[in-house]
Amino acid sequence: MKAAILKQFGMPLAIESLPDPILGTGEVIVDVAAAPVLSYMKEVISGERKYLMLLPQAPGAGAIGRVRAVGPDSTRLAVGDWVYCDPTVRSRDDALTPDITLQGLSARGEGGLHLQKHFRHGSYAQQILIPTENAIRVGSLDNEDAGKWCAFGTLAVPYGGLLKANLQAGETILVSGATGNFGSACIALALAMGAGCVVAPGRNEETLEGLSRRFGSRIRTVKLSGDEDDDCKRMQQAAPGPIDCVLDILPPFAPATAVRAAVMSVRPYGRAVLMGGVGMLGGAGLDLPYPWIMRNCITIHGQWLCPAEAPSRLVALIQSGLIALEQFDITAFDLDHANEAIEHAAANPGPFKLTVIKP
Repeated sequence: MKAAILKQFGMPLAIESLPDPILGTGEVIVDVAAAPVLSYMKEVISGERKYLMLLPQAPGAGAIGRVRAVGPDSTRLAVGDWVYCDPTVRSRDDALTPDITLQGLSARGEGGLHLQKHFRHGSYAQQILIPTENAIRVGSLDNEDAGKWCAFGTLAVPYGGLLKANLQAGETILVSGATGNFGSACIALALAMGAGCVVAPGRNEETLEGLSRRFGSRIRTVKLSGDEDDDCKRMQQAAPGPIDCVLDILPPFAPATAVRAAVMSVRPYGRAVLMGGVGMLGGAGLDLPYPWIMRNCITIHGQWLCPAEAPSRLVALIQSGLIALEQFDITAFDLDHANEAIEHAAANPGPFKLTVIKP
């Protein structure tokens, strides 16, 4: 099969051939119709993000495609089914603390690297081998719909955080990192799940105005000043009432002070979910005050990606019409132009913009 292969960090992807995947028990082979290109994929293949990846490797996290072959343990999947290929691969020999590899992107620790030895190649290829449970049926699609369904991965990440936050209808949630690709998707999801109000802080006034036009009166935008105490007050004042929960999804290069200002805007007995990248590449720690957490009974959760049941639930949200994939602006490249796709994604990281590769 043709694939775009990362042979060495800092080098362009090589468009070459890889052996076709070989099916095993507990596995599915999918013909890739479209694969999303993360806005920060350029930082991954340059080595800047310092992700754990066994090279050479065809990168690419997640895909939309059609099932080519299923193993003997599959009871509902059939050849020809349209599926979302969930890149979150979990070990099966410890249900309480599974090791995880993000197929085609990164591994979590030595256990994740061990998984990556087998589920090594990602979605920048004509076929992909995934665990049976990672093939999420999405219903009947036309080929031209594959690109927009790549938005599924952008939505699935913040959806995992919202589930962890136990967001309830009518609540006020603050999305820290709201002007980014994942953060803006989080706003759409929170509103679809019944949030009464979403507070959306950011520094880019044009982007904030765009979010206000898109979502209307249930969103309150906040122009950040960079002063931690002042920004915390601004966020609290923008909300129509107490902020019930905060979800942070800021990237690695954001300052920890921005996260702290957002988290500390939450009400007593409130919840905060941390799922961004702040601190991954060094820098100051979050340093939340112990007395404030304890005396205000604050619940703080960490969430990496989404739980195993989230993709199926997200399919239902999309199929019900509560989330419209049409709001994403899609730019597609073929596999021969994978490097150009990565450059395009890096240059267009804004809300509801999506770059895809169609092998």
